[in-house]
Amino acid sequence: MIDLDPSRPPATPRDAATLILLRPSAHAPFETFLVKRHARSGFMASAYVFPGGKLDDADADPAVLARTTGRSPHEAARALAEPDAPIRAAALHIAAIRETFEEAGVLLADLAPGADFAEARARLAAGTPFAEVLAALDAHLRLDKLIPYTRWVTPIVEPRRFDARFFLALAPEGQAASHDAHETTDAAWLSPTAALAEVAAGSIQLPPPTLRTLEILAEAQSLEALLEETARTPPPYIDPVFRQDGEQIMLVLPGDPAHGTPTRALPGPTRFVLEGGRWWSRTHA
Repeated sequence: MIDLDPSRPPATPRDAATLILLRPSAHAPFETFLVKRHARSGFMASAYVFPGGKLDDADADPAVLARTTGRSPHEAARALAEPDAPIRAAALHIAAIRETFEEAGVLLADLAPGADFAEARARLAAGTPFAEVLAALDAHLRLDKLIPYTRWVTPIVEPRRFDARFFLALAPEGQAASHDAHETTDAAWLSPTAALAEVAAGSIQLPPPTLRTLEILAEAQSLEALLEETARTPPPYIDPVFRQDGEQIMLVLPGDPAHGTPTRALPGPTRFVLEGGRWWSRTHA
């Protein structure tokens, strides 16, 4: 049930980061890794999403920042098109890597030979500070492996809001992705086209940002072209707004006549409609 109470004081969005892991495929241009959120999750329960989560204060810990390489805080800020907040920009890169390690078991880092991923992941899940986990692995996070892609902000009427930066990254060779069996209960490598077919069949559900991202990724001709084009393009800012037309609930994007911002942020349809408890892309009439 969506509560569209406009009188509720707007919540301040919390910074967050999401990582779209990609790998080559023999049957499609590429595949991406999706995890299924727990049915009792307070946010996007049972939905398939890309690994990610909110920014923690510890992501800006000097001990963690000291274990990064490939991109300085100022370079991270330029990549995100947020030049006034270099430490936060680096911390957002770190959050994306940390959350992906927690939820998918994949760590984008330079590692010492024989690193014990299972133990490190278990220690992180048990609450061991990320700086200690990285020190034990003798790992240095590769911030340059992340390519800023998009920035989605939760609609203003939602009681829980996030300002989420989405990144693309190639999955490192030799690391097997798997869900954490805690916050997530299942996972799959799927091409964007295959994931959308699962949605159409009713097998999985996706929140609107994940759905639109997969629709756009499905148009990519190759993994190389996608990464090259994304690296050249500043991440677009997407601030959806809810609209209601009778019983119909819609979520509209910049460029839609019902949004208020005339300039498109993304290609493709500019709205989602809620039907049968699921979101579907629609073009405005």
